[in-house]
Amino acid sequence: MTRRFHDALPTLAIMIGASVWGLVWYPMRMLASMGLTGTAASATTSGAACLVVLLLKHRSISTVSWHWLLVALGVAAGVTSVGFVWGAIHGQVMRVLLLFYLTPAWTAVFAHFILKDRLTRADAALSMLSLAGAVTMLWSPELGVPLPANLAEWAGLMGGMGFAMSNVLVVKVTRTLPRMKPEMRTAVIFGGAAVVATLAALFEPMHAPPAASQMGSVAAIVIGLGVVLAVNNVIVQIGLARVPANRASIIMLFELVVTALSSWLFAHEAPGPREWAGGACIVAACVLSAWAHRQGRDASKRPPEQAEAEKKSTRAMV
Repeated sequence: MTRRFHDALPTLAIMIGASVWGLVWYPMRMLASMGLTGTAASATTSGAACLVVLLLKHRSISTVSWHWLLVALGVAAGVTSVGFVWGAIHGQVMRVLLLFYLTPAWTAVFAHFILKDRLTRADAALSMLSLAGAVTMLWSPELGVPLPANLAEWAGLMGGMGFAMSNVLVVKVTRTLPRMKPEMRTAVIFGGAAVVATLAALFEPMHAPPAASQMGSVAAIVIGLGVVLAVNNVIVQIGLARVPANRASIIMLFELVVTALSSWLFAHEAPGPREWAGGACIVAACVLSAWAHRQGRDASKRPPEQAEAEKKSTRAMV
């Protein structure tokens, strides 16, 4: 029994990480209800998470060396963060997240041009499948055009593109800067998200700033989220180090389940038939993409230490 529990811990770690990402929209909405804008919430929580990572892993700072790819990674992470947080606050959470999860379509294109990966027929088919899911979800008889219905959904779509770009750039950074520790890539992602969100906050007026009586609650939520996100990232890294990449990608889809349940329980947002049908196509594309790009096949072409480092790519949405 003890042996089985030990073997299940990596999978449990990834599921915990996915659960946190599936619930994080709710405290963001709490901050918004207190008067903190989506961009400001993204900036403060990402900044807190970056600080926690740097404090916990300060010995790894020496492995960082300047490269323009780090700036690009930070910008992509910032687009991811702002897009997801702003969309989740102002839109229907499940629709925003499904648009965010159109990653197979964008990843195939970005990897082709940035990593020089060959765009196969399977890549093209999976991209079309995920886009078909989006069309199914977004098509409206009144509008007749399968486009996001509002700014929140556009934000989710842009956040998903930023997420796909971040994943590709993490691999590129790993190949270009092999000495850089994975936790420092995490710090770059959180730091970039904080900087981009801060710049975006300059263009989003705070009509009703948090009252003085609420500042303590706002600060507690921001700091708490920063710590949770940083610790959650460490937990997920532990799981990713011990679970095959294709299997990990499928386990991470547990986030969609948690988001669907939490949005129904806390926000009374129930997905309709088109959301379920479109979501099924998007999830199927993600699952098939994970199986089609097994880590073992790529690892055989690279040194073991580099393949292991690329496997530990991280995610920071807020």
